[in-house]
Amino acid sequence: MNTLTQYGHIAEKHWREHLPKMVWELEAKGQLQERIQEAEKKTRIEMEEIMRRLTRRKVYTLKQAQEVAWEIVREKYLLLPPE
Repeated sequence: MNTLTQYGHIAEKHWREHLPKMVWELEAKGQLQERIQEAEKKTRIEMEEIMRRLTRRKVYTLKQAQEVAWEIVREKYLLLPPE
């Protein structure tokens, strides 16, 4: 089993608290860790792309670009709406 990144831990905690039915169904199918890792990967890839675009313009520092990217991406894959 792969180790979760900070994004995976955020997703799992949020999902267990706010999406217990989804978590239960994924666990029953043996797919929870796979889905969390997929969410991590999509988050990382999209954040990196946004950060590249923002820092290329030289308007944002790397830290600022990371914060903006996090704000944009986090609810797409990790902090899903509650059930």
